[in-house]
Amino acid sequence: MAEMKELPSVILPRRSLLVGFAGLALSGCVSGVRTAAAPAVSLAPPPALPPAPPPVRPDMYDAMPEERFPIPAVDITQVEERFWRTVVDDPTGEAPGTLVVDTPAKYLYFTMPDGSAVRYGIGVGREGFAWSGRAEVQYKRQWPRWTPPDEMVARQPELEPYSIANGGMDPGLQNPLGARALYIFQDGQDTLYRLHGTPEAWSIGRAVSSGCIRLLNQDVIDLYERVPDGTPIRVSQDTSV
Repeated sequence: MAEMKELPSVILPRRSLLVGFAGLALSGCVSGVRTAAAPAVSLAPPPALPPAPPPVRPDMYDAMPEERFPIPAVDITQVEERFWRTVVDDPTGEAPGTLVVDTPAKYLYFTMPDGSAVRYGIGVGREGFAWSGRAEVQYKRQWPRWTPPDEMVARQPELEPYSIANGGMDPGLQNPLGARALYIFQDGQDTLYRLHGTPEAWSIGRAVSSGCIRLLNQDVIDLYERVPDGTPIRVSQDTSV
């Protein structure tokens, strides 16, 4: 019987074996799996922020049901907070007990003995209707009648029913002078300039009237209680008080 020859053994280096197995494993992963493009990610829009809460109305602007004509609460969303009534250091340089109208800034000050001043936001006259100078509060009225000057009636004939000849407009919430009016005289003569109330909160901080100074009804009532007849007033059209 023929003798079988033993095949020579082949010893492969360890490094070659490892590389070969790694190659098989790698080729198996790549060839056996089909890769697909990653799906596009759709980002949802960020949630809308909740609306800012409305400002809290201070008590001084609450309704005044005890008035002859009950006054509703002020819609303070129509009035910038910087025009709310407040007490500040007196910037006017005037003696205590003086009214100062800073027309450009839309502020009215009433100066106090302790160096402070009550500051009110105001609406002022449109360009061409503004008045300035020094005068005094000749007298005051609660729930006044309104009688437009003849010059105003000439510009606005629809106001004829409220002319001086016809007795003016009855007091009430729709009366342009509002709940109170302070009448300004200079050298004993009526300037036709008034400090008065208004229910039109949106007009505070603006130039909208025919020359007079308007305050929120709640503010003009506060002012009325502070200011006696004969109070001096300075109305300035300059950029500083």
